[in-house]
Amino acid sequence: MTGDRRSSAGAPTDSGSAYAQDTPAAGRSDGPRQHSQPAFVLHSYPFKETSLVVELFTRDFGRVAVVAKGARRPKSSLRGVLLAFQPVLVSWSGKGELYTLIRAEWHGAYQPLKGLPLICGFYLNELLLKLLPRHDAHEGLFGTYARTLDALDPECDPAGVLRGFEKELLRELGYAMTLDREVESGHPIAAEQRYTYLVERGPVSAGDERQRNGVELLGQTLLDMQSGDYSNAMTQQQSKALMRALINHYLGDQVLHTRQLLRELQELQPPGARST
Repeated sequence: MTGDRRSSAGAPTDSGSAYAQDTPAAGRSDGPRQHSQPAFVLHSYPFKETSLVVELFTRDFGRVAVVAKGARRPKSSLRGVLLAFQPVLVSWSGKGELYTLIRAEWHGAYQPLKGLPLICGFYLNELLLKLLPRHDAHEGLFGTYARTLDALDPECDPAGVLRGFEKELLRELGYAMTLDREVESGHPIAAEQRYTYLVERGPVSAGDERQRNGVELLGQTLLDMQSGDYSNAMTQQQSKALMRALINHYLGDQVLHTRQLLRELQELQPPGARST
């Protein structure tokens, strides 16, 4: 582990691991225990005077919430471990919706996100918090999330990276998109034809006057999304509109606050700058 990952206030031990304070003593259990589970921190907030509630995205148990006792104390070793976007191994015990964190340690390299990639990372976390039910395991999505974080490069346009994650998230939740065929006729998508993408159905011919509620886009955009190619400017624009409509539908009344941050950041960029 590199030295720049250690905090002067409450630095982790040399092994990069930390125990939560005031956890049950060895040999005593407040419920079933899970040991060394790969995870990422999605969000945390204060709990009582010195503790935190930490929302975790774990590989084998999906999204879980734990109480990190004493984590807000100045000398707590957890302060340098429970970081967003840092792969960790966590152990917990307990029952119900809120578990008790026993131990957390680093698990792999940590490259802090900065600038636009940082906001994009928070956007991914907010999607998981608001769309992923608790205790619903998604091992494939866990891997996709880790790879997406690695792909967020400040020198590269993040649009394609975000669209790929959004598409995989919907698939994992049971809302897989149809991108290769027209849903009514079953005909393959034609690149030059215009389509209307209907939520919870898929693409239909844009010439059908019965289909008024949906997102209009070119067949080329659908084919590019199918293959994961977001290099075309029109594909970037239309795929963003489509994914926003779909995600808004499944969010219901929930609001994504990181979207507003992205909009404000884009307003500060010069005309013609990239759009996420």
